Amino acid sequence: MRDGGRGKTMVKDMTRGKPLGLILGFFFPMVLGNLFQQFYNMADTIIVGRFVGVQALAAVGSTGSINFLVIGFVTGICSGFSLPLAQSFGAGDMGSLRRGVAHSLYLGVIITVVLTAVTVWGTPMILTLMQTPADIFQDAATYISIIFWGIGATMLYNMLAGILRALGDSRTPLYFLILSSLLNVGLDLLFILRFDLAVAGAAWATVISQGVSGLLCLVYIVLRFPILHLGRQDLRPERRSAVRLLSMGLPMALQFSITAVGSTIIQTAVNTLGSQVVAAVTAGNKVQNIVTQPMETIGITMATYCGQNLGAGRVDRIDHGIRLSLGLSLGYCVVAAVLTWFWGDAIALLFLDKSEVAILAYTQEFLRINALFYPVLGVLFLLRNSLQGMGFGVPAMAAGVFELAARSLVAFLLVGRFAFDAICMANPAAWIFADILLIPVSLYELRQLRMHFIPPEPSAPSPCETEKAG
Repeated sequence: MRDGGRGKTMVKDMTRGKPLGLILGFFFPMVLGNLFQQFYNMADTIIVGRFVGVQALAAVGSTGSINFLVIGFVTGICSGFSLPLAQSFGAGDMGSLRRGVAHSLYLGVIITVVLTAVTVWGTPMILTLMQTPADIFQDAATYISIIFWGIGATMLYNMLAGILRALGDSRTPLYFLILSSLLNVGLDLLFILRFDLAVAGAAWATVISQGVSGLLCLVYIVLRFPILHLGRQDLRPERRSAVRLLSMGLPMALQFSITAVGSTIIQTAVNTLGSQVVAAVTAGNKVQNIVTQPMETIGITMATYCGQNLGAGRVDRIDHGIRLSLGLSLGYCVVAAVLTWFWGDAIALLFLDKSEVAILAYTQEFLRINALFYPVLGVLFLLRNSLQGMGFGVPAMAAGVFELAARSLVAFLLVGRFAFDAICMANPAAWIFADILLIPVSLYELRQLRMHFIPPEPSAPSPCETEKAG
């Protein structure tokens, strides 16, 4: 924590203190935030499925992979931009931190304009290529077009939340996300039940709520983070700062998008099996997203932890932190697998009516097969994010290519023969392929870092003490 004299600034220096306590202290607000993010995303699906109908649920679900393709790119690039900021903070270089913030905002505006134009124009063509069933095509196009018009709101929140997390503040984004999640539910009910806007109402509720959370983050940073107040010298365009951000942001964004391309290929195969299977896989993925959030959050926590400690030259702490987090992740994977195996179909009733017996049976099969491979997924999340935090974005992106290859093989070679059973194995195959790359690469890169960094003396100053703000 530091007080800059112009408002209280809450930051967390993760280069000092016991790694386990720091990791858990960052993890718990983050996992609550990510669960609320899922709740935020699921509100549309729950309310549409329960109050509009199965076909509307299938329409929203059929856009999940293309949504992940684009919104995942936005989330990935914002997360990637935050990693150099965490490294600058860990090194105590506040000038570099502020320049990075300014250039993140510049790049965010450019990316938002380009993505919005391309996606809104290309939506009908993409849905056609994905063989979206005719009975849900129009609802799918309506829903996803509105989501794409709101890319700017998604960019704003994720960019500012990433900046706060780079400084160790994982609580503030949580508070605003909780507020916007509740707002999203209220707007869903208002737009769908009161104004009868169906899937369009669900999409508008998501965009408006995301925009509110982004604006709240902006106001909070202006009022409470004098360390981030930008001067004229910080705002001056500088090629080196932009290149540094893009060198971390683009591989992470592409990793998200490459993974999403694989999901899109699988979704195309799912679409050929009919709207019942589309609804089942949609519900199954939503349940799985809830259950696996703690695994993913441990990985996200390690990205910030590794970034700050790399900036401080504390490779010994990175190594120790990864080992601790691996134990935490694998322990939770066992719990998640048991939960999903025995109660996954009950959780799916959030999205489906109990009268949909055939769809629920498909959902249960999908969840049980995936649950057997949760430890593989836990390792994937941990190693991929740790590599990104240490600045090795290319191997993390390459793991996404391995996932894409696995899902493509399943879609093109197995779905035609084994139908739904092959769909159930698509995710596990992708996770296994990714780990085949990530495990040896992580061991190699950690060994290389140990050879090049010498731990500093214990008396080295904290990054938070290197500059007086105000």
